[in-house]
Amino acid sequence: MSLETLNNLVSYVSQDNFLFNTTLMENIRIGKPNATDEEVEWAANIAQAIEFIDSKEKKFDEYVEEKGTSLSGGQRQRLSIARAIVKKPEILIFDDSTSALDLVTEAKLYKAMRDNIADTTKIVVAQRIATAKNADKIVVLDGGTIIAYDTHENLLANCEIYQDIYNSQLKREGDING
Repeated sequence: MSLETLNNLVSYVSQDNFLFNTTLMENIRIGKPNATDEEVEWAANIAQAIEFIDSKEKKFDEYVEEKGTSLSGGQRQRLSIARAIVKKPEILIFDDSTSALDLVTEAKLYKAMRDNIADTTKIVVAQRIATAKNADKIVVLDGGTIIAYDTHENLLANCEIYQDIYNSQLKREGDING
C-alpha cells in the first residue's frame, strides 16, 4: 500500500494539535482541501465545534491566532477532530484527543459519531474510563503489556487493574455510568 493510499484511508488526531493562522473554515478544510462549506459544517457539527464557532463574530470566517492561542484546549481539539472527520476516513484514530473536553461534550461527540459515521472504524487511545466504556472492545495496558481485552462490563467484573482505574476515576468524577 502506498503512503498516499494509507493517508486517504486514515485520519489521526493527537492530544496535542496544531492549528494554522487562517480561518476556522480553512483549519477544518485542511483535512480535505476540496471539501464544500456544507461538508465542513457537517464535520464541525459532529465534532461539537459548531456552538463555539457560531459564537464567534465572523463564524467560520473567524481567524485563528498562531497555533490556536485564541482558542481553549477543548476548542482546538474539536477543530482537529472536525479536520479528521471532514476527510470521511475509513479509519479514525484518536490518541487521547478528547482529553480537554468535558464529559458531557465528549459524550455528545461519540454519540454524533455513532449516528453519522457509524461505518468508520474508530481506534481510541484514552485514559478515562468514561471515554472507553462504550467501545466494542477495550485493551487494558500495564507497563506497555496487554493484560486484558474485553468489553467494559467484562473488564469491570474480571480485571483487577481495570477495576482499580474505574474506582479511582469514579471517586474523582462522580458516577460515570450515567
